[in-house]
Amino acid sequence: MILNHIFNFVQEDLASFGNIGANDDALIDVQTITDAMMTTSQKIGELGIRFLVNLLVCWLLVHFFYYRKSRRRDYYFTFMLFSSAMLILLYIMGNVEVGVGLTLGLFAIFGVIRYRTETVPIREMTYLFVIIALAAVNGLAPLYQVVDIAKAPHYVLQTGNVGVLALVNLLIILLIWILESERLVRHTTSKLVLYDNIALIVPEKRDELIADLQKRLGVKVENVEIGHVDFLRDAAYIKVYYRLGKGESNSVNNITKAKDYLG
Repeated sequence: MILNHIFNFVQEDLASFGNIGANDDALIDVQTITDAMMTTSQKIGELGIRFLVNLLVCWLLVHFFYYRKSRRRDYYFTFMLFSSAMLILLYIMGNVEVGVGLTLGLFAIFGVIRYRTETVPIREMTYLFVIIALAAVNGLAPLYQVVDIAKAPHYVLQTGNVGVLALVNLLIILLIWILESERLVRHTTSKLVLYDNIALIVPEKRDELIADLQKRLGVKVENVEIGHVDFLRDAAYIKVYYRLGKGESNSVNNITKAKDYLG
């Protein structure tokens, strides 16, 4: 008796579930959502927006902030090309099914940041990571949204999403401008010097050492660090900290051999 009652109850529920199609406007058809496809013009427009925004922001950062002080043409080329290639790679990865292992492997390759025999300087590495982050944001941030799901689902460009993307890029530019501003941030750099008067490297003669370095280098020395001392040659390596003047740069501060210099 109880089993018959339960069986009749299940049959009534199944019958009512089958009639749910009577109200199509209230039903979200999952298959219909997955069938929504972007047109070719929408795909081209989306890629164009992402590429141009990323290229413009990268050019502003590299040309007006990085290159203005470092004057390194090799990194100028690297940053611009790396940013564009990274954006295209992430855009394609975001539109196809890529295994987790392959994705992690690609980013592991980017973690090996050695383009020459020496390690990339910290300032260049920082800009490289910023460019990678911007390429990821510009390549993966949602711009289009599916609308009219119940009847005719299709993609529409959302101006709000584009505005948020532009705001994110603008905030990064503003932050770097503040950090690179000579009026707001005191720029101190260092120079590695092979010093020949080791009689002045003792702590008691620190003032005489700084005065001698200022006279020879022509800069206002703020601090010094004593490194390797060679008593046989009466010489010592000294790291001299001084403040950069307006518009000045020092990208070869720790290079001691001509073969290590690459302009």
